[in-house]
Amino acid sequence: MSTALTVNSYFNDQVKSIALENAEGTSTVGVMAVGEYEFGTSQREYMTVVSGSLTVKLPLENEWKTFIKGDLFIVEANQVFQVKVTETTAYLCRYE
Repeated sequence: MSTALTVNSYFNDQVKSIALENAEGTSTVGVMAVGEYEFGTSQREYMTVVSGSLTVKLPLENEWKTFIKGDLFIVEANQVFQVKVTETTAYLCRYE
């Protein structure tokens, strides 16, 4: 297993994540600066808010929902979801 960490940057460095692989599979740990973002998925994503909060409009949903520290939401593969960030927020994303 490789020990090298991959750092990804999106939206002009407003979102950064570090990818890792371990016994639980592939994950990223990241931080989002204040702003509004749209993400696409290629795998099912389990998103957990680590610090701060994310207001999310999930695929096929009409309402925005706010997730706070410790909350988890799931986005299926090949979907698009929108995120509003009102304070710098850290997250963990596990892929399946």
